[in-house]
Amino acid sequence: MKTQALKGMRDLLPAEQTLRDYIQGKILETYRSAGFERISTPMLEDMENLDKSEGGDNLNLIFKVLKRGDKLTAALNTGDPKQLSDMGLRYDLTLPLSRYYAANKDKLPNPFKVIQTDRVFRAERPQKGRLREFVQCDIDILGDASPNAEVELIDVTTRALLNIGFTGFTVNINDRRILRGMLESMGFAADTLDSVCITFDKMDKIGAEGVKAELTEKQLPESAINALADFIAAGDVTLDAVAARCADPAIADDLKYVLATANTLAAGRYQVAYCPSLVRGQGYYTGMVFEVTCPQFSGAVAGGGRYDNMVGKFLGVQVPAVGFSIGFERVCGILLEQGYQIPGAKQKIALLYGKGTDFPAVLRKAAALREQYNVTVLLQGKKLGKQLGQLEAAGFAGAAFMDRDEVKIFAQQ
Repeated sequence: MKTQALKGMRDLLPAEQTLRDYIQGKILETYRSAGFERISTPMLEDMENLDKSEGGDNLNLIFKVLKRGDKLTAALNTGDPKQLSDMGLRYDLTLPLSRYYAANKDKLPNPFKVIQTDRVFRAERPQKGRLREFVQCDIDILGDASPNAEVELIDVTTRALLNIGFTGFTVNINDRRILRGMLESMGFAADTLDSVCITFDKMDKIGAEGVKAELTEKQLPESAINALADFIAAGDVTLDAVAARCADPAIADDLKYVLATANTLAAGRYQVAYCPSLVRGQGYYTGMVFEVTCPQFSGAVAGGGRYDNMVGKFLGVQVPAVGFSIGFERVCGILLEQGYQIPGAKQKIALLYGKGTDFPAVLRKAAALREQYNVTVLLQGKKLGKQLGQLEAAGFAGAAFMDRDEVKIFAQQ
């Protein structure tokens, strides 16, 4: 039998799992201190719900589950591959939360401030930084249409990042409604705006000329492409300049409020900036979107936005909703590469005892040592030097002995 984990999935060694437990604990501590409550939802969701969730490219990455028994046989007989599955693994936590809220809204407070830290699955092509199974850490506010919900999520998420040791980052913010309004005024048709936005979102990677070339390749109106290119070339991509091109410039008022308020709360600990090309890939976003970037690392470490239409797909009544997700895998990977040490963690030692030793006495001594250390009890090997070397290689800080009082710390040998 094969010993390797499946492609895009992985086994975690104890040292990495210890770091992940600590990081997740600090994030949860920050979220809970702000009054958010944790829930859990099943990994599997109805396939029809997943298909209608407007998840952008993620809809092409869903792990589908085949029907079972007679239902599978009947589906095979239709010859239609779409009939073969009736459920799939969740690709993010937003759709499950929306369904959960729709099912339980009468038992939940309003607004509902919620935490989700759970595994999600995407049928990605496995590569560095792209896994098929990974953890997301989300906070969402459902039932609050005011921009204060965005401000609170930004404040809580940035405090979580600061609490686990991230500094020098920038919270980039945009509003899809403003961007769409500007693009429409330039001559792009309403039904092409999503496609234009996806290309515009790549500007930091492919540059203004790359954006122009890709839009031309999509056979969009030349006059509209030139208008956007001229606007970028002018360099005046400020919020006021973008809003002035919208039919209703007042649409930018909420974004201006969030930018100003979030900057005040930042108090110089991190930056808050308007990013006119920020779109984010999910189609369910309806308003403000945000990402956290660090100059020393490529890509975002957190992201989110407002999705006011998602719960309405279940209830038939619109419920305002906004969420912010920390890229847990990315954050843990960065901290591991930096050699991150858990602050104030107790050293891990082994208490070695000989054959015939009274085992309850061993456990009592271990309990006493645990006031100062994390202690594992182990039978002492015949070759003590070799055993101590193995313990050090396994990450133990030292060893104690049942027949003496000393604690041998390896670094002090």
